[in-house]
Amino acid sequence: MALPAPSTHRNGQRRHLFSFLNEAPPRTLISFFLFGLINNVLFVIILSAALDLVGPLIPKGVVLLADTLPSFAVKLAAPYFFHLVPYPVRIVICVALSFVGMQVVAWGAETNVPLRLFGIVLASLSSGIGEITFLQLTHFHPTLSLAFFSSGTGGAGLLGGFSYLAFTTYIGWSVPTTLNLLSFLPFILAIAYFFILPSPTGDGHPPSHAQYAPIAEDEDGRVVPAPEFYTSPVAKDGTWVDGMKQRFHKSKALFMPYMLPLFIVYVAEYLINQGVAPTLLFPLEETPFHRIRDAYPTYATIYQLGVFLSRSSTPLYRLHNLYAPSLLQFTLFVFLALQSLFYFLPSVYWIFGITFIEGVLGGLVYVNAFHEVSDNVRKEDREFSMAAVGVADSMGVCLAGVIALGLEPALCRWQVADGRPWCGMK
Repeated sequence: MALPAPSTHRNGQRRHLFSFLNEAPPRTLISFFLFGLINNVLFVIILSAALDLVGPLIPKGVVLLADTLPSFAVKLAAPYFFHLVPYPVRIVICVALSFVGMQVVAWGAETNVPLRLFGIVLASLSSGIGEITFLQLTHFHPTLSLAFFSSGTGGAGLLGGFSYLAFTTYIGWSVPTTLNLLSFLPFILAIAYFFILPSPTGDGHPPSHAQYAPIAEDEDGRVVPAPEFYTSPVAKDGTWVDGMKQRFHKSKALFMPYMLPLFIVYVAEYLINQGVAPTLLFPLEETPFHRIRDAYPTYATIYQLGVFLSRSSTPLYRLHNLYAPSLLQFTLFVFLALQSLFYFLPSVYWIFGITFIEGVLGGLVYVNAFHEVSDNVRKEDREFSMAAVGVADSMGVCLAGVIALGLEPALCRWQVADGRPWCGMK
C-alpha cells in the first residue's frame, strides 16, 4: 500500500491541531494554562532554591518533603470532601496560602531553617488544593482544557527554574528579594478564575460549586451543559457513608492502569532531582558555571524544559502505554546514581542531556495519565477520578523525598572519600 505524501501527512496534522483549538473558547484555554503555570510555579521555585534555603550540609530531601507531604495529604483526602467547598473559596485559599508561605520563606532568617520549612508547608498546601481543584474543573470544560492545564504545569517548570536561576545567578539578586518578588505570582490565579475563565453554563457568572454541571459536546465540539448539576458523593437512596464506600471502590479500579505508572515515574524522577542531582558535580574549571551551587538550578531548568515540551505534546501525540516511560525513568535513576558513585561521564554536558530526557519522560506519563482517565472513565465518575489519580504523583514524590534524606548524604560521603569534595561546597 502506498504511503501518503509528506505534505498530506503535515496537512492532516494541521487539521487535527486546528480542530482541537476550535474546541474551546480562547479564554478557557488561557485560563487553564495560567492555572497550571501559576499553581505549580512556586513548587518549582522552592525546589530550585533548595540548596540556598537549607545549605549544602542538609539533605535537599528535607525541602522536598516539606514541599510535597502537605500537598499529598490534601490530595489523599480531597476526593472525599472537596465537593463541600465551593470553587471560589478554594481559589481564595490557594492565593492566601501561597502568598503568606512565600513571604515566610523569603524573610525567614538564613539560620532559621524550621521557619523557612513552615513557609514551604503553607505553599505546599496551596499547591495541593490548587491541583485537585483545577483538574476537577477540566471536567466541566472541553477536553482541550486538560491539555492546556498540563502544558501550563510544564511551563511552570521553565518559568520557576529559569526565573530563579536568572535572578540569583545572572542578575545577582539576593535569595530573599527574589522569593519576595515571585510570591506575588499566585494573585494571577484569582484574576484568571474570576475575570478570564468563562462559565460553562454561559450565564456570565464565575464558575462555582453550586453553578457547575457536567458537560457534553455536540457534533461540532461545542459545549452543551448537562441538565443535572454536580452533586456530592452520596449514593442514590443511600447515606454519605455509602457514597464514600463507592468512591473508595472506584479508586481501586484506577490503581493499576493510571496510578501505579504515575507513582513509579515520580519516585524515580525525584530520587534523581533531590537525591542524586545535587551530587552530579564536576571540577568548576570543567564546567560553564561560576560557582558550584550554579549546577543544581541549571539541572532543574533543563529538566523543566523537557517537562514543558512533553506536557504540551498531547494535541499532536498521545501515549497509551504509561509503563514504558516509567520503567525507563527508573533506569535513568540507576544510571545517574552510578555516575555519582564512579564518575565515568566525561563532562557535565552529558548530565544536561540526561536531565532533559528525564523531564520528557516524567511529563509524558503525567499528562497522558490524566488524558487516559478523561478518555476511559465514565463521565459521571470523571471528576472524582481526576482527583484520585492525582494522589499517585504526590505519593511517589513523598517516598522519593524520604529515600533522598539518606541517599544524598551517602553519595556525598562516598565522593568525599573518593577525593571529590564538591558536594559540600557552595
